[in-house]
Amino acid sequence: VLKKRYVGRFAPTPSGPLHFGSLVTALASYLDARSHGGDWHVRIDDLDSPRVVNGAEKRIFTSLEKHGLEWDGPIVRQSSHRDLYQSALENLDKQGLLFACDCSRRKLAGRIKYPGTCRDLNRSNFAHSALRVRVPDQPYEFNDLVQGIYTENLTCTVGDFVVSRRDGIPSYQMAVVIDDDEQEVSHIMRGADLMDNTARQLCLREKLNLSLPRYAHVPVFTHSSGVKLSKHSEATAIDDRFPSQNLQTALQLLGQPVPAEKTVDELLASACANWERAMVPKTPSIIDFVSV
Repeated sequence: VLKKRYVGRFAPTPSGPLHFGSLVTALASYLDARSHGGDWHVRIDDLDSPRVVNGAEKRIFTSLEKHGLEWDGPIVRQSSHRDLYQSALENLDKQGLLFACDCSRRKLAGRIKYPGTCRDLNRSNFAHSALRVRVPDQPYEFNDLVQGIYTENLTCTVGDFVVSRRDGIPSYQMAVVIDDDEQEVSHIMRGADLMDNTARQLCLREKLNLSLPRYAHVPVFTHSSGVKLSKHSEATAIDDRFPSQNLQTALQLLGQPVPAEKTVDELLASACANWERAMVPKTPSIIDFVSV
């Protein structure tokens, strides 16, 4: 079942200030929502507490506000959804879809696909173990609104995947599915580096009987080495002193007309009126961002 009312979102991790790649993704999701008369929410993905940096959340809000990206409703935080994640895990367990896995990262090093080591051990005690979900041998397909048709059979690519870590923290795949469903998100516009996560999320949505959003993956920006521009790769924080220039550069990279307007409000109004999803580059990455 497809959701009908347009609800978009931007979900940064508070592990540092926004960098330019994050701004591009936020702007794309904002314009897509506003141009379709939809709501746009901001969610803080703070579940992985060791990665949370003190003060980062406030800097993220400030950057969004300086660039005119105003959100609807209250800020939602993953950390307030722990009961929802637990209920979803219990649902999967009742269906016989979960199993405990004690394989260490070292043991699985170099493997892309989980080999099924613990799949049939039938351990009844889940304590201090990661939990994986059994994936069906079937293709998952979706029509990405930017990149086109994408198909993946999880048994051939990643195998049974983790939904709860050894330390009890739900995996990204589990958390994002529950978060988006709780907020009734209908359209997920995010970086193309997350495109190969989508089949796993569709699998969870199927098993939990959740409605399906539409997906759109915009290009990510990389250093000349090919490494994604991110907080992890020490990308430079965006300069909030020049919001109009930042937005104009972001629009250019998204393949959109670049308005001549100088104020942030006028620029966003023009960008929203002229937003064309079909003009976003159909490529997963734009290399050597620094030279742009």
